[in-house]
Amino acid sequence: MAKVIAGRYTAHMEGSFVVFVIGFRINKWWAVHKWLPVMNSMSPMLQELYRNKEELGFMDGSYHFSGRGLTLIQYWRSFEHLEHYARHGVNHLKAWRDFNRKVGTGGDVGIFHETYLVPEGQYECVYNNMPTFGLAKAGAHVPATGRRETASRRLGREGEPAVPTPPNP
Repeated sequence: MAKVIAGRYTAHMEGSFVVFVIGFRINKWWAVHKWLPVMNSMSPMLQELYRNKEELGFMDGSYHFSGRGLTLIQYWRSFEHLEHYARHGVNHLKAWRDFNRKVGTGGDVGIFHETYLVPEGQYECVYNNMPTFGLAKAGAHVPATGRRETASRRLGREGEPAVPTPPNP
């Protein structure tokens, strides 16, 4: 289990980056022969990404289960890195081809992705009494104090806290 870090923290990222949200949805529970292979294809891709993070430009990610599927939130150094993996990653290409051939547009299983290009300094986040998570895990986990105390300040604007901020331990 991840260690909870008491206090308020935020993330610091050098330069621009990409947030990539990808997942699948089970539309027909009884079509196990369709959705189980899609679900099982995720693990080899994640292993490939984590083994070759630096080379691929993959920074980190997290996965979230829902009642009908799985969503992954990933952080990439650039769109070019992400696209290169999508077009050349051995495990991704296999999963993509298998999906198109075995599932296609039949409606049994849905897949989706969303890509967000984030310019330098155009993000903000806060983590209070949390393990290192999300963007802070992909980048640097830093105290949310001073210029990083409020959402406005984290975005380079002005703004006083709406309520008093407790001191970090």
